[in-house]
Amino acid sequence: MNLKEHIQYPIFSIVSQAADELAYETYVIGGFVRDVILERNQPTDIDFVCVGSGIELANKVSELIGNNTKVQIFKNFGTAMLRYQGLELEFVGARKESYRSDSRKPVVEDGTLDDDQNRRDFTINALAIRLNREHFGELIDPFNGLKDVENKIIRTPLEPNITFSDDPLRMMRAIRFATQLNFKIEEPSLKAIKDNTSRLKIISQERITEELNKIILSSQPSIGFKLLFNTELLHQFFPNMVELQGVEIIDNKGHKDNFYHTLEVLDNICKNTDNLWLRWTAILHDIAKPDSKKFEEKQGWTFHGHDFLGSKMVPKIFKELKLPQNEKMKYVQKLVRLHLRPIVLAQEIVTDSAIRRLLFDAGDDIEDLMTLCDADITSKNPEKVKRYLNNFQLVRQKIKDVEERDQIRNMQPPISGEEIIDIFDIKPSKEIGILKNAIKDAILDGIISNKKKEAYQFLIQKAAEIGLKPKK
Repeated sequence: MNLKEHIQYPIFSIVSQAADELAYETYVIGGFVRDVILERNQPTDIDFVCVGSGIELANKVSELIGNNTKVQIFKNFGTAMLRYQGLELEFVGARKESYRSDSRKPVVEDGTLDDDQNRRDFTINALAIRLNREHFGELIDPFNGLKDVENKIIRTPLEPNITFSDDPLRMMRAIRFATQLNFKIEEPSLKAIKDNTSRLKIISQERITEELNKIILSSQPSIGFKLLFNTELLHQFFPNMVELQGVEIIDNKGHKDNFYHTLEVLDNICKNTDNLWLRWTAILHDIAKPDSKKFEEKQGWTFHGHDFLGSKMVPKIFKELKLPQNEKMKYVQKLVRLHLRPIVLAQEIVTDSAIRRLLFDAGDDIEDLMTLCDADITSKNPEKVKRYLNNFQLVRQKIKDVEERDQIRNMQPPISGEEIIDIFDIKPSKEIGILKNAIKDAILDGIISNKKKEAYQFLIQKAAEIGLKPKK
């Protein structure tokens, strides 16, 4: 089979010329080949393999491109990389690999194209297209990867137990590709994943989380999470999420399965945002339900305080998963803490005061919070869903009206702590915090407007109650 029509980028003729000048067998291999066959989005990176030195090939390509094209060389790995016309190009010599049981880092030797294709993770990533002028565009497909692409199958080139035991990260990659491409993992490969889950312990958490985030960024992450759960890979690195699964029944009263509810919320939110951290809020919004679950005779199952407790769990979970300990974590923590607030407002008559407090607490993240709340409606009753969504629209309109009138979002107090010190000629003390909070609460409760004159009059009155008088 010849795929010449699929390799029309100018870079391929340049690499072809460089390969022939060096007399290296050279191929484009891996994800690029898979994706052009699938007619899947434009590439951002392309991998080239040659029977020879990848570094020499990269240098020759750079020379032919001209314009002082810079080559990055990674001597320890025998690879080189350069950028050309918005593409990241990686060059490597064909290799064969062998593994030790305690490491995913292989012993690497020079090899043939066959050796290189044997070491690939899946048949769909082992497809190679020849770039030498003779046989340009010829597809090399020793494992029927083309058929697996057509049949939407994830399969290992060699015996799957060996493939996954050698490099256990490939188990995460299998599930990631199944999720991104909506492919099925063939049964022997799926069984091998289940049999090798404990091998994941030799993989760094950073690498595991990198694959997990790619699953989360797919269009339907629930596919991946169900595979992670069913193979018990999820149990190896994210036990908090595993604990959400299951339904307990007492006196014929049960609660929903919070694991599958979480996956519904995650899929729902993915229809409206590509923001990885907003998607993480969907994953973690109910994470404290197992720890806050309680059965009450009249009410049945309750999860009081799971929003507050969940927000307290976020930093530890982020640390364990090697996710960032910065403003991204604080953003997720805040939305987990606030996720019930709009839902409560949607059930009640919405007061301006409640809206002001929500705006003050959510700040610039109010729209993301509302997106999370929309996604959290997973009832099977269409009338109930419609009622909630309509109520949320009322909340949104109220937020808009209050925001335009009162400018509460990211509100700075109209009178600062320094001004209070000056007005009353006092030293820094707890009274300053008391007065600042009193002004804030009065504005949020609508007792005074967010104006300095009104705030000053209110301040004098409140200060008198705790024995403070303005200096003369």
